[in-house]
Amino acid sequence: MLGMKEPSRQRTWERRTQMPLLVLAVAFAVAYAVPIVAPEARAEVLRACTYVEWVVWGAFAADYLVRLGLTGNRLHFVRTHWLDLAAVVLPLVQPLRLLRLVATLMLVGRRARMAPQIRLTTYVAGAVVGLLMFGSLAVLSVERDAPEGNIKNLGDAVWWSFTTMTTVGYGDHSPTTGLGRVLAVGLMLSGIALLGVVTANIAAWFISRFERDDQAERLQLAAIHELQAEVRALRGEVARLGGGVEAEAVRPGAPASRGASAPTP
Repeated sequence: MLGMKEPSRQRTWERRTQMPLLVLAVAFAVAYAVPIVAPEARAEVLRACTYVEWVVWGAFAADYLVRLGLTGNRLHFVRTHWLDLAAVVLPLVQPLRLLRLVATLMLVGRRARMAPQIRLTTYVAGAVVGLLMFGSLAVLSVERDAPEGNIKNLGDAVWWSFTTMTTVGYGDHSPTTGLGRVLAVGLMLSGIALLGVVTANIAAWFISRFERDDQAERLQLAAIHELQAEVRALRGEVARLGGGVEAEAVRPGAPASRGASAPTP
């Protein structure tokens, strides 16, 4: 009985905390973007953004610990949610802003996939927008001050992210630092994966549509065959009844009709 209650409590916690964590993720996105887009902002603003980033990470870490405490089999939870654990531990190993970005993206993605009401198309669209935005901000933060870098403003970063995700790669803008190239590899792989998901989703929609049309056609053909069989059966019955009446009329010794006069002796 206890094992049945604990998963229910865990699902209730996940359902109730989903929206607050998404709001915190939006706050993290703003706090992450402000120092990159406006590096000349006041020191108090930049410090507040750093605090917000750590608070959001702490909220996701606390969420992981609460879910770990509510589950019945903690070892199984750790094995099946190892990405969540990595996202929580990663910023502690090397407290860089980029690692906090990766950790928050991982945690938001994991919690979004747990929500059954989010459709695949909505999730893919959100993933594309999120990767485009955060990829642009991340590459701008590491390439802006590079001596040989050619990504110096947000417009260049967004253009580079878009061409990289779509695997076009014009080459007019490209990262020159090692961390920027690591970001490029991750963005390319993510773009290929998302394009594959979109293509598979569209193909599955067409296949299901064709299957529904084919099933409807088969049902119509089955109904037509059934009607034809009934018509043939009715024709046979009519023919049988008609043949019986004719045989009765020509049978030898059949009584004369009532209207005929009897022969005189």
